[in-house]
Amino acid sequence: MSRHVFSLNAGSSSIKFALFELDGHAPLMLAVGQVEMLGEWRHITVHDANSAPILEDKWSDAAGAAFHTEALRRVLAWRLDAFPDANVVAAGHRVVHGGIHYDSPVLVTDEVLRDLEALVPLAPLHQPHNIAGILAAREAWPHVRQVACFDTAFHRAHPFVNDVFALPRSYYEEGVRRYGFHGLSYQYVTEKLRQVAPLHAAGRVIVAHLGNGASMCAIRDGQSVASSMGFTALDGLPMGTRCGQLDPGVVLYLMQEKKMSAAAITDLLYRESGLKGLSGISHDMRELEASDRLEAQQAIEYFVFRIRRELGGLAAVLQGLDAMVFCGGIGEHAWHVRERVLEGMEWIGIELDRTANRASAQVISTERSRVRVFVIPTDEEAMIARQTIAVLDRADAAAA
Repeated sequence: MSRHVFSLNAGSSSIKFALFELDGHAPLMLAVGQVEMLGEWRHITVHDANSAPILEDKWSDAAGAAFHTEALRRVLAWRLDAFPDANVVAAGHRVVHGGIHYDSPVLVTDEVLRDLEALVPLAPLHQPHNIAGILAAREAWPHVRQVACFDTAFHRAHPFVNDVFALPRSYYEEGVRRYGFHGLSYQYVTEKLRQVAPLHAAGRVIVAHLGNGASMCAIRDGQSVASSMGFTALDGLPMGTRCGQLDPGVVLYLMQEKKMSAAAITDLLYRESGLKGLSGISHDMRELEASDRLEAQQAIEYFVFRIRRELGGLAAVLQGLDAMVFCGGIGEHAWHVRERVLEGMEWIGIELDRTANRASAQVISTERSRVRVFVIPTDEEAMIARQTIAVLDRADAAAA
């Protein structure tokens, strides 16, 4: 009987999922879907491996159930209805924060769950939903093994100087350090780059994961050496609703002068800032690009400015640059943002092919460009499936 793996990526404002059949030890995608919040409506879409639609449904948040609770119920019900004979042997879950100790995917136990719950304060926008996905899958499939795949794991081999804050060292020992995030995406893109351009993948690469969550990563020979994100998923680039880099003195000011509570500051920095806060319009880059309001254009300009600044800094960390990759919703689709980011970057070795860029070709740099620039769609669900299979294989080998 064929075996199947279910990938579940429960984020702050969306849930991505996919069903894979194990062809030997390689995952073969059968269906992929997403649940999104679109205004007051919640929208679920599912496609097969050929991108043909399987399911499209929507419901209003007026129905009463919280978004993640109802969305997960519908996702799991869809799987049972559409693939009733699927032999799901494991469910793999994206978990944003693995802390100090989790540097590779693991089978979920009660002890692991307690550890993940203890990390909620470090990723309050994501970790609770990641855990909710695990619990929902556990309840739906009590005899199916659950695997946690960590966004921080890809970055755990950073050099000390890229891992530490200039605080008393005792805080570092306690775990106050730069973790970096989006690791599942970076690992997938790195492996994909190794397939399409192995010489570049073996060199100095900067990957820009640009979406509602955004970060950049410096990678040398496939290994992460620095990331724009730090202790939490707030640091670095501005994002859809998150502030990005912020002088910590601002937080002190909000506490002391504005008398804001920790809960109010958390809400401000995670949910009311970034593109949404700067523009006063939307967190969605598509809406901002379509707007003729000055505030929308200024929000985009700041987003681009911070990417360009991070690009220069990460290139310095790598002592040069051989390739750059754009991925994520904005990175893959917003050609205008890519063009503005790379405009005038000849000094770093990048010469943009505007025609290729506007077509979102795989290579958007010119033949003369010393640094080759790629657009590579990321697939966190596929990486979750691969890591889940690897964990199962190790567990089965150990039990044999």
